[in-house]
Amino acid sequence: MNYYDKNVKEILEEQSIDIKKGLSTEEVLKRQEQYGMNELREKKKKTMLQLFLSQFNDFLVIILLIAATISIVLGIVEGHGLVDGIIILAIVILNSILGVVQEQRANNALAALKKMSSPMAKVIRNGKPVEIKSQELTVGDIVLLETGDYVAADIRLLESTNLRSDESALTGESTSVEKDASKVLKEGTLLADRVNSVYMSTLITYGKGKGIVYSIGMETEIGKIATMLDAVEEGKTPLQKTIDVFAKKLGIICIVVSLVVFGLGLLQGKELFDIFLTAIALAVAAIPEGLTAVITVVLALGMQRMVKRHAIIKNLSTVETLGQATVICSDKTGTLTQNEMTVRKVYDLTNEYDVSGNGYALKGEILFKNKKMELNANLTKILEVCLLCNDAKIESADKVLGDPTEGALLVLAAKGGYSLEDLDEQYPQLNEYTFDSTRKMMTSINKVGDKNLVLTKGACDQMINQCDRILIDGEVVKITKKHIDKILSQNEKYSENAYRVLGFAYKETDTPEADDLEQNLIFVGLTAMIDPPRTEARDAIALCHKAGIRVMMITGDHLTTAKAIATELNILKPGHIALSGEDTRNMTEEEFEDAIMHCDVFARSTPADKIRIVEILQKNDQVVAMTGDGVNDAPALKQAEIGVAMGITGTEVSKEASNMILTDDNFASIVSAIEEGRVIYSNIRKFTIYLVSCNIGEILIILVAMIFSNFFGGYIPLVAIHLLWINLMTDSFPAFALGMEEGEPGIMDEAPRDTKEQLLNKPTLIKVLIQGLGLMLAALVSFKIGLVLEGASLAQARTMIFVTVIFGELFRTYSARSETDFIVQSNPFSNKAVNYSVFLSIGLLALLVYVPLFANVFSIEKLTFVEAIIAIVLGFIPMLFGEATKFLKSK
Repeated sequence: MNYYDKNVKEILEEQSIDIKKGLSTEEVLKRQEQYGMNELREKKKKTMLQLFLSQFNDFLVIILLIAATISIVLGIVEGHGLVDGIIILAIVILNSILGVVQEQRANNALAALKKMSSPMAKVIRNGKPVEIKSQELTVGDIVLLETGDYVAADIRLLESTNLRSDESALTGESTSVEKDASKVLKEGTLLADRVNSVYMSTLITYGKGKGIVYSIGMETEIGKIATMLDAVEEGKTPLQKTIDVFAKKLGIICIVVSLVVFGLGLLQGKELFDIFLTAIALAVAAIPEGLTAVITVVLALGMQRMVKRHAIIKNLSTVETLGQATVICSDKTGTLTQNEMTVRKVYDLTNEYDVSGNGYALKGEILFKNKKMELNANLTKILEVCLLCNDAKIESADKVLGDPTEGALLVLAAKGGYSLEDLDEQYPQLNEYTFDSTRKMMTSINKVGDKNLVLTKGACDQMINQCDRILIDGEVVKITKKHIDKILSQNEKYSENAYRVLGFAYKETDTPEADDLEQNLIFVGLTAMIDPPRTEARDAIALCHKAGIRVMMITGDHLTTAKAIATELNILKPGHIALSGEDTRNMTEEEFEDAIMHCDVFARSTPADKIRIVEILQKNDQVVAMTGDGVNDAPALKQAEIGVAMGITGTEVSKEASNMILTDDNFASIVSAIEEGRVIYSNIRKFTIYLVSCNIGEILIILVAMIFSNFFGGYIPLVAIHLLWINLMTDSFPAFALGMEEGEPGIMDEAPRDTKEQLLNKPTLIKVLIQGLGLMLAALVSFKIGLVLEGASLAQARTMIFVTVIFGELFRTYSARSETDFIVQSNPFSNKAVNYSVFLSIGLLALLVYVPLFANVFSIEKLTFVEAIIAIVLGFIPMLFGEATKFLKSK
């Protein structure tokens, strides 16, 4: 239901409402029964149990569960394998708990929307004004509005007096919107242009009004956003998708190899029990049990580093996804700009002056050709109007009480040398004419020295008609058509560059109480203001372009303003286009998609437009980071792979819907986060190759030993408990350390990696296979030596291969620190975390081998000095194979 295209009489008749009496108590109850309460509903969330069970919907986890079940059953029946099964089960449960903790980021976006709703509302019921809880509002209620009120529902205005509303959080409009109840608009008028309506969660900044509620709860514009938030499903990140694909491939390999081994076992006439034990060992060998834990910890450490760079990451996977971002869709107001109106130009009818400084900070000067100017007669009068014809108050460098435009004028007066303190005492106000939308002017009559001055500001094209003189070079002269044309030309020039322009006039009077003083005025000049770009945003955008990241501005503001800011920040590239919502309304889906792929600026956007744009970019294989601070940004923040909210100016709704919050509201912090994300992904690649090559080596050890069973005495070289120790305790610590490597030089000079690029692509898999072969070769040589040495036993041979595999992995850690540079090209011991992890793993190995209690559990035994030296020296072979892969690549 919309009433913006109907007049007041039609609305009241349709709703059967008397504007003076409002609804009766009986009618309120009837309508509440029909329309429900004025509340936002939440979608039912998953329980902790449902989240926990969903963690088991994973191919590798299912394989491990089957292996654990078989192992436990065999352990109960045969007395062997029970410990292995319990350990495997414990690993699965631990990983599932970690997954639940990651997913249990409660989505409080709707709760935040509820908080934004006004807690109380003033209405007329039974012919009397009363204050009620906003939840009790219903369709047809007559609501009273005044300065400072939060709007509690969507309301069609019936009466308005100088009413202005701050809708920046809902529409992206950077200045408060002038409202006019008398307007009847065309059907299809955009939300941001509906000047005869006000909306839930917006703020009345000026004037007063009366209106009728036409939408409540989920039917309001805020409610529609809440519905979109519910409808948006958070998809998997690129890293999660890559690991899922890899896991399935690894699982299939595991099954195929297990079937091959099972068949070989049957052909070789082995006991069914032994074949099952071998299959379990293979399942454990194939699956990098520590990978999830290592990725989780490395991403968590990345989150901590991000905090130091002014970014709070809400879920772990976002850390890595940032490094893959190809497009940043940025809101304009409060993100690329300061959301603080600032006067940039002053025109005194002779010269144009620049104004330095930004926002509501009082630092800055009025400059002519980059030099500070002494105030002339025109500038003095302009600043007096700015100072005294003004209802705003500057509370701090980033906050104004009242209209932002008036705040900007106060700041200009302060930059011109005027004090903002004790204005009522210094310049007593004798009379005022408040602003209204018909006159488009505001006037204050003040005592300045011994004179009564009429001080007026307003829309230039309206106000100039009330002026019969102008002040030029300190002299008041009669206004001519030539003067008027020159003033209007300057006004148009500023408007074309997206400035908000105000004209200024004055006169002296002996009758300050009169009500007809806004005529025969003396025109003195113009000011041009804008919500300026953040000073650091230009450099941040240049860095994005250097890193191959496209920046796109999506805003609810006007196209002219958006283009001006985009041009100043170098967002709008040559050959690319700037569009508004109106331009795209009649486009086909194909035309819209093509336009978006070549569009750098999209103005007058709605929440639905933002989601649609993000979806089109995602359809074209883009990884989207969406920044914003308003309620209107929340659905798109949730839809994008990376939703970035502003910590200072951002609404609670946008923060809850996002993946990342900037604590300094600085666009440049996004670039820092992207750089950190790239470093983290590079490190994830390093330790994934490291871990998976170990798994490949373990599979080959068991497979080759099975194929050449007679050569190795018919024994399985390593059983499940050995492989679990290697995968979890030996490999995990160095993998953590590899995750703490510093970034390679020039990481931000590269284009974002292809979204289709696999974590383990074909060239990488070849490297992994070669390194796995090196591990297999060293391990089986060690196992064979252990079997043939004097006093040989299976326990001795297993101890030797166990030691060789562990040292092989530890030595290979130093090779894995770089995918391209050889060990000799840099200091191999510069990463202290790697050194500590190697020493720790060696210490734990010594405990296992030389403490009988642990040795018995693992079915291993002490090694002689010679045996230990042989096992350790063989451990250098995998490292050499790792270095060889770099040599081949460098060739």
